[in-house]
Amino acid sequence: METTQYSIPTTQNSLVEIASQVRRDILRMVHGCQSGHPGGSLGCADLLVALYFQQMKINNRKGKGGYLSFNIDGKGEDLFFLSNGHISPVFYSVLARRGYFDVKELATFRKINSRLQGHPTTHEGLPGVRIASGSLGQGLSVAIGAALAKKLNGEKNLVYCLMGDGEQQEGQVWEAVQFAPNNNIDNLVAFVDVNGQQIDGSTAKVNNNRDLGAKYKAFGWRVLTVDGNNMDELTTLLRKIKRLVGKGQPIAVMMKTEMGQGVDFMMHSHKWHGVAPNDAQLEQALAQLPETLGDY
Repeated sequence: METTQYSIPTTQNSLVEIASQVRRDILRMVHGCQSGHPGGSLGCADLLVALYFQQMKINNRKGKGGYLSFNIDGKGEDLFFLSNGHISPVFYSVLARRGYFDVKELATFRKINSRLQGHPTTHEGLPGVRIASGSLGQGLSVAIGAALAKKLNGEKNLVYCLMGDGEQQEGQVWEAVQFAPNNNIDNLVAFVDVNGQQIDGSTAKVNNNRDLGAKYKAFGWRVLTVDGNNMDELTTLLRKIKRLVGKGQPIAVMMKTEMGQGVDFMMHSHKWHGVAPNDAQLEQALAQLPETLGDY
């Protein structure tokens, strides 16, 4: 199949199809360098597809080479910040499929001199990446700063941030969680990927987060929940959020996902947090995911 990059979906089915291709990209990228984090990437594919292909207002002008023109300050655009940067494969795939750079570049993931490092960085100048991330706990603070800047500039755009549930064990997260409501940052939407798994095991066993939603609510956030692997639920929630912002509270979404979603032998365990599939496992996994846009 010939690869496709720029078509913007108009139906729920097309979003699901793109998510399937993104999951194929994730597996092939991690397999190609035998390194990376497939589990959380597979689990969060639906959210990033829904955001970038339907919900977020981004600059759709084409620049050099026919790729989307990217401005680091993001004026007049909705912004997304990936805090749990180890799930970079899903981020890179969605950016490429959305048209920020050639999908063929996905084949360079984690290789020497690649712009697609294991954790997103900025000095390579990869379009779509606004911060270096991967040192867990920092993304929400950055998103708050961006949201404040938009308020000061009189912009009506939103700022989205994605964090992991294991990441909620970082102290800086809670400093940011306290700051946002106290400063009426109501153009901010923070997603927590609640898959219940982290690198060393289940979050319940490693350092139990208990009721994260109740904690955010106690700090003054408006808290919503969603099945992050159900595209219909996700897009309905994202439309609802547009009606809830601007009312004095930041929004936190407890997003239940399955680590390894879409590949049966990768689900229901922390094992695939940071392990690459071998040749046979890749073939078995790809057989479960339809190729919809064409492999790179």
